[in-house]
Amino acid sequence: MSYASEVKKELTSLSVHKENAKAELMALIRMNGNLGIVNHHFVLNVQSENPAIARRMYKLLSKFYGITSELSVRRKMKLKKNNLYILKVKNRAADLLKDLKIFDGAEIVNRVPDELLSDDNKVRSYLRGAFLAGGSVNNPETSRYHLEIYSLYEEHNEMVAEMMNRYGLKARTTQRRSGYITYLKEGEKIADFLQLIGATSSMLKFEDVRIVRDMRNSVNRLVNCETANLNKVANAATKQIENIKLIDEMVGIDQLPQKLQDVAYVRLKHPEVSLKELGELVSGGPISKSGVNHRLRKINEYAEKLA
Repeated sequence: MSYASEVKKELTSLSVHKENAKAELMALIRMNGNLGIVNHHFVLNVQSENPAIARRMYKLLSKFYGITSELSVRRKMKLKKNNLYILKVKNRAADLLKDLKIFDGAEIVNRVPDELLSDDNKVRSYLRGAFLAGGSVNNPETSRYHLEIYSLYEEHNEMVAEMMNRYGLKARTTQRRSGYITYLKEGEKIADFLQLIGATSSMLKFEDVRIVRDMRNSVNRLVNCETANLNKVANAATKQIENIKLIDEMVGIDQLPQKLQDVAYVRLKHPEVSLKELGELVSGGPISKSGVNHRLRKINEYAEKLA
């Protein structure tokens, strides 16, 4: 089971009060439903590829509206792995949609009602329904952080983003294929959103993985930095030794000033040590790191003139 499926499975197990259930159903039906007319009667069909979501809608409609809906399964084309679960409401479909502020009896209402936006619990429930209907989130163990909610219509997509940003989530929107998405990229904000909609266990798992990943990345950065520094030191020491040998072959190390001779001989004898350690080994020392560096630079300049 994918991480996104785990999140949705947790969400479908939550208990909700009637008003919050209505907000959740409002999002689920608005995003995944379609309204038709059969024999002069309105018929509502709501589709989902997730059986747990279909069962949740069935239970919520039965518990809070006393509506017995028909639940059927349609096999998709061979290239599609998931079945399609269809919830059909034949009786009282229009009354249901009116109560959910989706249909006014003549046309579909595009905007979410203002009274929903004024209630924090309803907003959270609506966002939960929106995520169940069109949401996905990457597995934090294997992918970059990314959570999104897909909407067919731009206006609805903007409303979802507004709801999320009420909680400082920094949600952004963009067009995607035949619709629009609201998305989050920051791991901390994704965890906050999961907590917001009630996926507490999934949030804790996400945070555990995120902390380990961030720690591992920090360690890797430190190791890479240390490796780069060691390579830099090793390359510098190699160049210093090559220059000292060149001077010895061309004119002899004894032709150097005494202070440079002292450093040259110690460097040849101890090619692996750092500048600080080199300063401690020089006769007449210790010499500061900057002092050793200054003398080695003079040796390099002298070698360059001989080359």
